[in-house]
Amino acid sequence: MPYAKAKDGTRLFYKDWGQGDPVVLLHGWPLSGDTFDDAAVALAEAGKRCIIPDRRGFGRSDQPWDGYDYDTLADDVAAILEDAGVQQSVALVGFSMGGGEVARFLTKQGARRVSKAVLIGSIVPYMLKTDDNPNGVPQSTFDEMTAGMKKDREHFFKGFFKDFYGVGMVAHPVSDEVLMNSWRQSMMAGLRPTLAAAKAFATTDFRPDLKSFTVPTLVIHGTADKTVPIDATAREVAKTVPDAQLIEYDGSAHGLLATDKQRLIDDLLSFLGTDNNADERAAIPLGQQTA
Repeated sequence: MPYAKAKDGTRLFYKDWGQGDPVVLLHGWPLSGDTFDDAAVALAEAGKRCIIPDRRGFGRSDQPWDGYDYDTLADDVAAILEDAGVQQSVALVGFSMGGGEVARFLTKQGARRVSKAVLIGSIVPYMLKTDDNPNGVPQSTFDEMTAGMKKDREHFFKGFFKDFYGVGMVAHPVSDEVLMNSWRQSMMAGLRPTLAAAKAFATTDFRPDLKSFTVPTLVIHGTADKTVPIDATAREVAKTVPDAQLIEYDGSAHGLLATDKQRLIDDLLSFLGTDNNADERAAIPLGQQTA
C-alpha cells in the first residue's frame, strides 16, 4: 500500500486508483479516505486517476502529536502528489474539513497545480461565529464537542453521526451499517489528532484564501446541514468566488457521500468530465495499460 513521507517524517497513507486525469479526494473529519470509495470507483471507471489520502492522524496514516494546522495539511497533500509522481495539474475535491485543504493548497501551490476545485459540505470559508461572521457556529458548541470527546469519545461519535447523516425519530436516510462504518473510521483516529483537527477546522479563517479560487469551482451543500451551516460556508463561497457553481441539495444533511450518493457521483462526473476511452482501457490487463 502506498505511503508518502511528509516534511516532518510522518507517513501518509493514500490509495491510487485508476488511470487518467488525476483527482485528489480529501476526506472529512473524523473519517478516512474510505468515505470516498463509492465516488472513487465511479470516477476511476470514468477514466480518472483517483488519489485518496488518509489525513495525518486518521485512518492508516501516522498519528504524530503536531501538524494539524492547514499549512501543514496542504503540504502533506503536496508530498503525496510527489510520492505518486503526479506532475500535471489535479482536480481537488474536498469534503467537509477537506475543503480547507483545497483552499490552502490553492493558496500555497497556486492554480498551476490545480485544474478544478470541488467543495462538498465544506467548512470554507469560516466556521466560527464572530461579529463579522454571524452565521457561523458559536464557540460554545465547539467547546461542548471537545468536552464530549474527552469524556467519552466512543459515545460522543455515536450521537454525532446521527446529526451528520440526518437520522432522527422518523428520518433514516442511511442504514445502520453506514453509521457503524463511520463510527469505525472515527475510532481509527487518535484522540489527539481528532481534537487538534477539530480545532483547526473550527477556527481557521479561509476568507483570505478565497481569492486563490481562480479555477472552475463547484460547491455542493445540503440545505439541512446541521454540522456545517450552509449560510456561513457554501453560500458565502458562491457569493465571493467569481463564477463558482453552487448546487444545493434541498433537505439533505451533511453526509452527502452516503445520503445522496448517486446524485453526488453524477454531479462530480458532470463537472470533472469523463474519458470516452475508459471502458476500452478497463478491458486491458493492468500490466499492459498506458496512462
